[in-house]
Amino acid sequence: MNWIIRNTKRIKFHTNLTEVLKPIWKDLFEYNWVLTDLDFMSDDNDIHIDFNHDYFILNKEQFEKLYQSETQIIWGIISATPKNLQLNTNSISNLSAEDLNAWKNNQFLIPESYVEIVAFDSAYTIVKFKDEKLSNKFKEYFEDEAIDLQKFNEDYMTKPKT
Repeated sequence: MNWIIRNTKRIKFHTNLTEVLKPIWKDLFEYNWVLTDLDFMSDDNDIHIDFNHDYFILNKEQFEKLYQSETQIIWGIISATPKNLQLNTNSISNLSAEDLNAWKNNQFLIPESYVEIVAFDSAYTIVKFKDEKLSNKFKEYFEDEAIDLQKFNEDYMTKPKT
């Protein structure tokens, strides 16, 4: 239930949330969104994120503005979490998309995540799910462009380079 998108024709750029979340967007309205370790580019000034803070906790309306914008998340962790969850903001502000645990199967950087997206250097988008139905919808939409994270790691991360 963990996927990585590396090469795709479906999205204009990594990590375009409009495209990445498109197949599951309607299933995610009952969550808050935690965003941390962000680097991004956007022409929209009304997206509730900036470079002055280490992390953001957005409600569904605030996140929807980001979702609908043409914002490229270059680096970062984006997580759907339950609305009334009390989060440890100190630990969230110290998270990094470069953490090796981001690449591990079924390992969520924010353990309370329902869905977790890790944007890695405008080249990879890792998407992890705790709900199999959402995972299946995602995979069905992206087809072969969504690669199983464990298989990706076995094929590209653990083999010695020759």
